[in-house]
Amino acid sequence: MQGRSQGRRHSFHHGRTDGFIHGRTYGFTLIEMLVVMVLLAIVAAAALPSFRGQQLRMARLDGVQALSAVQHAQERHRALHGLYAPDLAALRGVAGISAAGRYTLALAGSGADGYRATAAARGLQLEDRDCPLLSLEVRLGFAQQGPAARCWNR
Repeated sequence: MQGRSQGRRHSFHHGRTDGFIHGRTYGFTLIEMLVVMVLLAIVAAAALPSFRGQQLRMARLDGVQALSAVQHAQERHRALHGLYAPDLAALRGVAGISAAGRYTLALAGSGADGYRATAAARGLQLEDRDCPLLSLEVRLGFAQQGPAARCWNR
């Protein structure tokens, strides 16, 4: 009996539970974990502005769609009344704010020959420094999108 208990103690002694097995350690040290966390923070800091810029560019579609809706409504109004609507209230189905609420719409210079519609960024979309104002100018049936084609994601 005595030999068995010594044998158990002996085998237990060799199967240490302090993280060492045959002279090797397993797991990560605190320093290794800190290095990985610092590297992840650096990668995130580099990627975040690019990601935010892409979000803002995609959100411009809200303004583009709103101005396209104004253009379609204006063409319907002109077909019925012979001239473009003087304000947004005269256009059926067009509100003063884009569908997602990122742009405020305005209409100016309306008449028989054309009009100018604008979508001004509001709220978080104001961070879009490249294209804070989208415009659509229609003269004699020709549409000019502004301020630049890239603002219309083209």
